[in-house]
Amino acid sequence: MNRPGSGSPDQGANQDDDAVWLDLVARLQEDSPAAGQDPGAADPAARTGPAASFRDFDPLGLAASAEPSAARRQAPEGPQDESDRTGAGPRDYDVDDDGDDFVPEEPPSLAGTDPLTMLAWLAAVGGPVALLLSAMFWRSAPLLAVLGIVAAFVLGTVYLIMRLPQDKDEDDDGARV
Repeated sequence: MNRPGSGSPDQGANQDDDAVWLDLVARLQEDSPAAGQDPGAADPAARTGPAASFRDFDPLGLAASAEPSAARRQAPEGPQDESDRTGAGPRDYDVDDDGDDFVPEEPPSLAGTDPLTMLAWLAAVGGPVALLLSAMFWRSAPLLAVLGIVAAFVLGTVYLIMRLPQDKDEDDDGARV
C-alpha cells in the first residue's frame, strides 16, 4: 500500500474540499424565486440535486398535508399587536414595577466584633496565605513555623465551624446569610 509521508499533505482531499465548497457557494448564491411566484408552487420532486431548496426538503411528506388552522386562515395579514400573538415567548411580557425596591440593611461594624472571632478569621484566611508566601519567599522556614501556621489555620477554622448555629429558626426562609 502506498501511503503519503506524514509530512506531505494529501492533495486529493484539498481538491474534494474545494469542489464541495464551490458547490455550496453556488447553491447559496442562487436567486430567490421570482417576485410573483410561490416558492412551493414548483414540484418538489422535480427539484433535486444541488439546485434543490431547503424548503423543498420534506422526507415525511408532511408539507402537502399540513393546512393552516382556522384561526390563521381568518386572521388578517400583516403585523398584529402583542396581545393578539398566540406564540408568545418567555420574554414577551412587561414587568410590573410596584416601586418597592430592595434596600439591604447596613452590615454591622467590624469594631464591635468579638476579638476571638476576628482572630479566628485571621487565622483561617491568613494561614494559607502565610504558607503560600513562606513557600515563595522564605524557603528555609523552620518546620516549627510551618507547623504553627498550619495549627493556627486548623484551630481558627474549627472555632468558626463550632460557632455556627446548631438549630434552624422556623421563621427563616434562608434569604439571610
